[in-house]
Amino acid sequence: MCGASLSVGAMFCGGCGSSRTATAESRKRPDPRPNDTTIIARLPRPTGVISVPIPAGVATTVPTAAPTNAPTAALPSSVTFVMSFSTGQRVSVQGSGLIGRKPLPQPDEIFDDLIWVTDADRSVSKTHLEFGQHDGEFWVSDRVSGNGTVIRRPGETAESLEPGRRYVLPRGTRVEIADHSFSVA
Repeated sequence: MCGASLSVGAMFCGGCGSSRTATAESRKRPDPRPNDTTIIARLPRPTGVISVPIPAGVATTVPTAAPTNAPTAALPSSVTFVMSFSTGQRVSVQGSGLIGRKPLPQPDEIFDDLIWVTDADRSVSKTHLEFGQHDGEFWVSDRVSGNGTVIRRPGETAESLEPGRRYVLPRGTRVEIADHSFSVA
């Protein structure tokens, strides 16, 4: 309290607003579960992102040195896709990435591309959409964005994306991310 004189029955000081009767001990709340001492063990986070399963029989390591007459295993290669944005931006991608106003991967995630969308109205989420490839096909996944994502495949009706689910897109698909969009070629 500030030392101001208070009338009888006053609960709060008119000068500083502090409680007349409250003390540090009276402000403590009782533990709602005093007998609950369960310790929840946290599982270790994975060290990397596994974005797509690797089919059986595909080489997953590159030989460090092979004899010159020995055949080498062919690793799957990425296909190039071009995204043309409504902002005029064109981006060629070959791997995985994030799209948003300021896309930021989680600490345990690794992406090939981070694509920034200029959006003065901030309708696009900071990390709005994830994309990648599987068997030469392009896919997108909404990252629980604020305004959602809609895809328009050629010759089909518009479809709203369920957050966290991957949708394979043929070339020519239009992807609407809030007030902006891009087409996949």
